[in-house]
Amino acid sequence: MKYFLIIGAILFPLAANAARLEFPSNALLSAEVVSPNSSYAIPIGAFENGAIPSKVSEGEVTQQAWRYPVAGITSLQVIGPLRDQLIADGFAPLFECETQTCGGFDFRFNTDVLPAPDMFVNLGDFRFFSAEKSVDGTFERISVLASVSSTNGFVQVTRVGTPNGANAIATSTKNPIRATRNFNSDFGKELDEFGRVVLSDLTFETGSSSLGKGDFTSLTQLADYLSANPDRTVALVGHTDSEGSLSGNISLSKRRASSVLERLITEFNVPRRQLEAEGMGYLSPLATNLTSEGRELNRRVEVIVTSTK
Repeated sequence: MKYFLIIGAILFPLAANAARLEFPSNALLSAEVVSPNSSYAIPIGAFENGAIPSKVSEGEVTQQAWRYPVAGITSLQVIGPLRDQLIADGFAPLFECETQTCGGFDFRFNTDVLPAPDMFVNLGDFRFFSAEKSVDGTFERISVLASVSSTNGFVQVTRVGTPNGANAIATSTKNPIRATRNFNSDFGKELDEFGRVVLSDLTFETGSSSLGKGDFTSLTQLADYLSANPDRTVALVGHTDSEGSLSGNISLSKRRASSVLERLITEFNVPRRQLEAEGMGYLSPLATNLTSEGRELNRRVEVIVTSTK
């Protein structure tokens, strides 16, 4: 007799010894592709020398894309619980990385990813984890790719193994996930190492260039960084999506950057000499402007180090 877990209208066969991945109850399954008698090159290292080190496995390949409709969620919040569940279930980690340590753009575009809008990868913020487990002499291998936009979390799970066997992955849901506005505690280190940080918690009044009211953690961290480095200078650079004219978007993006600058001066006592404000309009996108998720990601203010020492 077979038993089934019901998630909405989705039925998942549940084997007696099945591994189990629990997703938050507010997670939405947006796509599933099952390929019998196929193969999958699972990444086991960062992109380097023109390629991603991988292990090729044969069997049934299942890919699922999930979306978490939670504003302010972090990529670690998305991937962490899934990674921990796999390890607790006996999976041995093969590789784990975050954005630049993965290989950035090159890793993303040399990895098999389900198409948008079902799966979205923010080139400035994604995490990857792969693992394997031996069951009755055969290997089950799984990878998890997680990313975020300002309004959603995204995760893709790819599994290769025995079709519907005792090592199949069953899925269920548990407590809903909620955002935590915790920013990288190494804000200054990231700014020094990469030269730029997206101030992703900023919000602007609808149809306006005025920075919204609120306690923006990113501005506190930037002010602390500049106070600790009085000779350091930065540029606040506004960016928009591609809707509207270039000249209008450059003007809007600069006004928004200027609004952030004035907030830093008036409320955080940052010296004006350490700041400048510029606007790029839609000339430097982080993602495609063909989707609403991409456009939302492109609307941002970044801080860029301009000091030469």
